[in-house]
Amino acid sequence: MEKDSLNNEQEPMSQGSETPQERDGERIELDGENSVPQGRKEFVAPAIGMEFESYDDAYNYYNCYAREVGFQVRVKNSWFKRNSREKYGAVLCCSSQGFKRIKDVNRLRKETRTGCPAMIRMRLVDSKRWRVLEVTLEHNHMLGAKIYKSVKKVSTGTKRKWQSNSDAEVRTVKLYRALVIDAGGNGNSNSNAREVRKFSDHPNQLNLKKGDTQAIYNYLCRMQLTNPNFFYLMDLNDEGRLRNVFWVDARSRAAGGYFGDVVFFDSTYLSNKYEIPLVAFVGINHHGQSVLLGCGLLAGETVESYVWIFKAWITSMPGRSPQTIITGRCKFLQSAIAEVFPKSHHLFGLSHIMRKVPEKLGGLRNYDAIRKALIKAVYETLKPFDFEAAWGFMIQCFGVTDHEWLRSLYEDRAQWALVYLKDTFFAGMAAAQPGETLNAFFDRYVHKQTPLKEFLDKYELALQKKHKEEALADMESRYSSPTLKTRCSFELQLSKVYTREIFKKFQFEVEEMYSCFSTTQLHIDGPIIIFLVKERVLGEGNRREIRDYEVLYNRAAAEVRCICSCFNFNGYLCRHALCVLNFNGVEEIPSKYILPRWKKDYKRFYIPDHGSNNVDVTDRVQWFNQLYKSALQVVEEGVISIDHYKVALQTFEESLNRVHDVEEKHE
Repeated sequence: MEKDSLNNEQEPMSQGSETPQERDGERIELDGENSVPQGRKEFVAPAIGMEFESYDDAYNYYNCYAREVGFQVRVKNSWFKRNSREKYGAVLCCSSQGFKRIKDVNRLRKETRTGCPAMIRMRLVDSKRWRVLEVTLEHNHMLGAKIYKSVKKVSTGTKRKWQSNSDAEVRTVKLYRALVIDAGGNGNSNSNAREVRKFSDHPNQLNLKKGDTQAIYNYLCRMQLTNPNFFYLMDLNDEGRLRNVFWVDARSRAAGGYFGDVVFFDSTYLSNKYEIPLVAFVGINHHGQSVLLGCGLLAGETVESYVWIFKAWITSMPGRSPQTIITGRCKFLQSAIAEVFPKSHHLFGLSHIMRKVPEKLGGLRNYDAIRKALIKAVYETLKPFDFEAAWGFMIQCFGVTDHEWLRSLYEDRAQWALVYLKDTFFAGMAAAQPGETLNAFFDRYVHKQTPLKEFLDKYELALQKKHKEEALADMESRYSSPTLKTRCSFELQLSKVYTREIFKKFQFEVEEMYSCFSTTQLHIDGPIIIFLVKERVLGEGNRREIRDYEVLYNRAAAEVRCICSCFNFNGYLCRHALCVLNFNGVEEIPSKYILPRWKKDYKRFYIPDHGSNNVDVTDRVQWFNQLYKSALQVVEEGVISIDHYKVALQTFEESLNRVHDVEEKHE
């Protein structure tokens, strides 16, 4: 596409007579070395990698910065596309840049230009945002003698957009507002716990210590430069102070496409009043490992903050809402998810509820007996009627009918008790057995008093460690064959398909088929047969107990469903279903029960959401996302071995040459 360069020597739209020493009745000191106003607020200087939602945002940020420092801004150059006249590049400079033209020298107006080098060069990038590519901060003249009102006028529609705080869509906050650092008190490092708790009662801004905002800004700028598909959003309150932040790196965005069907929203650090108000979106990969899908910092546990972070996340994962979303038990979260993810199945994490049992019930006289009765009701009942009967027995037997926590827990039972969630897909995050937990992604990296600066360093280390673990698991799954433990055809079949860790879990179910000693027909209704499978299990005190499991089997539809719902909870068939298939002479598990997300080659053959046949020919952002996802698949395959690496590198070089050939043909 041909492009023009227009040189626009624009004079500022207006000038003011304010001096930096006095403004709005407030005296402001100057830094003696740089003549920079030192007041209540300081603008972070422009830096390479900063991005803005629009040209107006970038222009007005530089003007705000200029006013704080004490100089005037002029547009030196602008570049437009020849056909559409759309602006795609610009250079903003100090008004003292350059020198007067010869024909203007004799005019009476005093010469003010000094050839000042201060400038920023920016360009519209593929993400449809304006990125700063070059920065010069140094001036060759005194600053601060006059602050000019050079903020560019904007349209009424743009003003209305800036002023709206309740937009139904995710509000992409202007970055120049986020760069304001409050040096007068936003988070004194000596604040005690009482002050922090008091602040959290009015969650309208992040409780940051001195230097935290700069640390966030430095991290985001660094990631923009080193991570091409890095995404972040900032939310500011009416005073321009940082309230909420969300970010997600390129690999996590790609993982959201692979493993975003079931998501655990971890707000443990926020609800437990950690030093860092961290929240994280976590999924499960094809090895059963936890994988980060995005994270953020929230000012408080409010519906507004949760709605903002959910909308920010879904914006970074276009066209993908989770099938199931698991959270802590919180009414604010419940309201926010109902608004943002109305079609997702929202559940309260069972392991989080059971973890609170000692805290909530530990003071009761018969605590040990109550805990055992609760565990029996939660983990051993198979039908809602049985659960409700066991629960009723517990509260009557131990006299806890009026216990507030148990009462509210029972009211919410349809969102956490597994007997009501048989048709919900959990992808291994059901925590369906006693002792199973949903571990926080950053558990080994964050403690109660971890400062934000330290966390941002540990964040990258945590991701690197997780990526290395996944790469090693990929290699083991592809280049080693698991040892078979039975002669069952099901075991042999899936040993060639599943990743190593998922196969181990399935293999255990195959082994446990031998604890099922009876499979009999219970009821026949046309093609549907209900079987009863008896199993010997270890009960209390290591005593052997016999439990009955009903299994539905439909030969015509190749359908098998067990009342234990292992397939929906874990993503593979249970021992009871395998017994019924074996009883009916089935030698291979039906394909519908072999989930692609557990296959060792899943990421290799994964088809991104936006297929090449459905690409919008006008949407460059969609082009970028599609190309990046495809390239990332090659990258992940390319790190398996040195041979893979060489082939992948050669492929990229050949592809780049072919793209250049297309460009030359259009010149």
